[in-house]
Amino acid sequence: MARAILIPCCCRAALLCVLIFFSGAVADAFLTPSAVVARKSSPPTCKNLIHDMPRRRQQQMGNRWRVSGKINSDDDEDLPLLATQHRDLRSMTQLNAQITETEEDPTSSSSLVEILILVFPLLLIYISNQWSRYSISYLVDFSSPDATSTVSAFGAMNIDLQFSQSQYGLLASTAFTILFALSSLIAGNFADKYNRKILTLGSCAIWTLATIWTSQAQSYNEVLIARVIMGGACAFAVPAAYTLIADKVSKDKLALSNSIYGSGVYLGGALASLSLLLDESVGWRGTLGVIGGFGVVSAAAAGLLLPSDGDRGINNEPKEIDSTGNMELNKKEENSLVQNTSEILSIPRVRFIFLASFLRFCSGLMIGVWAAPYYKQAFPDSASEYAVVNALIVGAMGMSSGILGGYIADGLGAWIKETKEDGSAVHEYFDEQTIRLLLPIVGSLLAIPAWYQTMHTPATPETFEIAMLWLAIEYLVAECWFGPTIAVLQSTVGTSKTGTAQGLFVLTGAVGNLAPTLLGWIYGNQLTEQSSSSEVLANLLSIGVCSGYLLSSIVFAVSVSASGESMEAVNKQKQ
Repeated sequence: MARAILIPCCCRAALLCVLIFFSGAVADAFLTPSAVVARKSSPPTCKNLIHDMPRRRQQQMGNRWRVSGKINSDDDEDLPLLATQHRDLRSMTQLNAQITETEEDPTSSSSLVEILILVFPLLLIYISNQWSRYSISYLVDFSSPDATSTVSAFGAMNIDLQFSQSQYGLLASTAFTILFALSSLIAGNFADKYNRKILTLGSCAIWTLATIWTSQAQSYNEVLIARVIMGGACAFAVPAAYTLIADKVSKDKLALSNSIYGSGVYLGGALASLSLLLDESVGWRGTLGVIGGFGVVSAAAAGLLLPSDGDRGINNEPKEIDSTGNMELNKKEENSLVQNTSEILSIPRVRFIFLASFLRFCSGLMIGVWAAPYYKQAFPDSASEYAVVNALIVGAMGMSSGILGGYIADGLGAWIKETKEDGSAVHEYFDEQTIRLLLPIVGSLLAIPAWYQTMHTPATPETFEIAMLWLAIEYLVAECWFGPTIAVLQSTVGTSKTGTAQGLFVLTGAVGNLAPTLLGWIYGNQLTEQSSSSEVLANLLSIGVCSGYLLSSIVFAVSVSASGESMEAVNKQKQ
């Protein structure tokens, strides 16, 4: 009865939060200068808007594209001259591209409508990605034998397939990470070269099939193999999405756009939390079947709404004419995975951002994998309420924190740019890009006391609301880091290596999956007949998560003052 009243009320509250946010965002968009420019043409369609975004920016900033490739001439004597002119033209084009990367015309700012039309189908795919990935955390139950809740094979995967806490830690993190980590770099390089729409749809199809396979698994090993395959597929979606956003959205709205897309983590996490309610009704197998169905719907919607990405293969690379008039591929411009990775990692700021992100991922993944099992043990009588409340916290608070963080980061960047002549102490330490790293620095520090409090709230039915309040505060202050961090990373490495850089960033998260696996191993070894399972887990989560937050904030602060130039650029300046 309580659930019947609680769920509709919470759903209406969640819908109200979403409507309030988007109404405020739309109002803000119409108050900006770029939104009040009169349009003479009829309202464009969704796909036309997306296709038109790069063309409009080119018209406003000047045509950045130049003819490269085949130059026809009937007079062989003119070929050396043509080759020289062609190389000069290419040099001017490269210089123009570098200038426009750093000094983009402010009138080219993307509108909120354009951003939402592009991001919405990508967001659906990302929600499916996260729901498929994290649902397993809500489909297990390691309650002690004396717990009041009834545990059955119908609702608990670990009971049905007979696996332990340490095996669950392997299943939820490392098994997923094995192929995920190996695929991340390849996925980033593919996103720089090949059709990103096909990469997105193909990866979604594979992890959806892996989810459906898991729902029919009859042994632990089957689930293990399915998780490995799912990890490999999930690695391809994120780099493709972020490079699409970087290509089609103006830089002054990049952090906001990345944050809107990144909110898929929280919306997918919210749906994963609601899987507890599905689990009670249709069991863990039926729940995974529903998740797989959502993946099918998301792929179909993205296939209809996403614009065609064209042929971005290596055959479209610019070609250069040598002194004999022969066409050759410019080897210096080949998208070499090893070369791109080496150049990206030669940038000191990028190295520190990756290290800080790894530490931040460790904290977030320990929460994602072990928070649900902890709360189910600590508050067994509030399992249904936790499913709904946690969904609202992860979805509403996490999404609000992420999008607000991106909005504030873009505002700070614009403020630094407008006031750079003031010469204050802030301008000596921060520039237009690094000021955005204030969000992950401050957010991680504020999250430490909030997480400690939610873990050490007394585990009684009367204090459940207090624990959830601290959890909500933790999500609100901690999850502002993602969009600003991605924006700084993209602006530092440049557009030609965004995909590879994004693949490396995803790889740091993949390696961070070792943290919940290690925690699960320690947790299993520390359990004794006399010890309380929930108390042991609370202490481990407090130490692990808070340590990751503190160290990540320190390393993010170091990255602000680190050089943003690669070794190759430094050597050229010395010459």
